[in-house]
Amino acid sequence: MSSNELPEPTAPEKKSPAEETPRKELAELSRHAPAESAAPAGEDTGGSPDRRGLLIAAAVLLACGGLVGYGVLDTKEQPKPRAVPTAEVTYEVTGTGTAEIAYLARSESGTATVEKGVTLPWRKSVEVPLGKAPSVAIVLDEKGGRASCTLAVRGQHVQRATAMGEYGRATCSGELPAAGAGEGRRGAV
Repeated sequence: MSSNELPEPTAPEKKSPAEETPRKELAELSRHAPAESAAPAGEDTGGSPDRRGLLIAAAVLLACGGLVGYGVLDTKEQPKPRAVPTAEVTYEVTGTGTAEIAYLARSESGTATVEKGVTLPWRKSVEVPLGKAPSVAIVLDEKGGRASCTLAVRGQHVQRATAMGEYGRATCSGELPAAGAGEGRRGAV
């Protein structure tokens, strides 16, 4: 053989099917076998892939549970107020002209409702919380005149007062039993 000549390629040797089968099985098994650890001996690799997946799933589940719990516990919704027992109160102002009228209606804070420039006569029935003193106050305007206020609790007349003259004033008030005394119309025990 000279230096310019190349060796002739030879055909690969054919193996019998009996020899080929064990090699295929060995290749298949090695593909599914767990890889050996590349970590030095004695060093923890963090567990098997199954354990790592389980730890990650537990952490995600715990985080989701915490967010759901936070959403349930941190609601901005306020508790609904209990029904307050009330009594029906009727206010009436008779006379002529105009007046400013202040009266107590269903308000636990006890603040009055004020209506200005009301043409007389005027009448209003409202629910007043038990324990609050119902009242109506009138103030005549600069033209003066004469006006009377009356107050009735559950249809029973309680008081009458009269205002006269320029900026004349009158107030009618009454008493309601305290809540829980068993005399309320709505929500009473």
